[in-house]
Amino acid sequence: MTLEQIKKILPALDNVEFQLENGTFVPEHFHVTEIGMVTKNFIDCGGTIRKEEKINFQLWNADDFEHRLKPEKLLHIITLSEEKLRIGDFEIEVEYQDSTIGKYDLEFNGKHFVLKNKLTACLAQDACGIPPQKQKLSLSELSKNEEGRCAPNSGCC
Repeated sequence: MTLEQIKKILPALDNVEFQLENGTFVPEHFHVTEIGMVTKNFIDCGGTIRKEEKINFQLWNADDFEHRLKPEKLLHIITLSEEKLRIGDFEIEVEYQDSTIGKYDLEFNGKHFVLKNKLTACLAQDACGIPPQKQKLSLSELSKNEEGRCAPNSGCC
């Protein structure tokens, strides 16, 4: 989800709710303590120099159990960050501490925002020496002739 996408969704909401992919909700008294632009310059294991830019939202729970972040307030924080930091329309990455600080992609399911688990991956698999995964096929997917037997030269036998 990009910054422009969340700005279009927020005005239609009564409440801002975040849910982890496992179904657990971020406590409703959370705060958005940061919105910022994160630029990551790095080199992958194959020697390719890369640059990644994301908008970072940091969620935090405090002991103020009556606090509720309303959509209008989050829009105000986003607008302020755009004006003061001159951030553009990039993908949003959410930082949230559950059992440890995690980074999540953001999606919207029509009712609330979903923190999607991120996975690591090698960006230069050809340089790592990791063989490509072979395509797995089930026998039922292989070509058959009309009688249900393997057809000559079909590759199924």
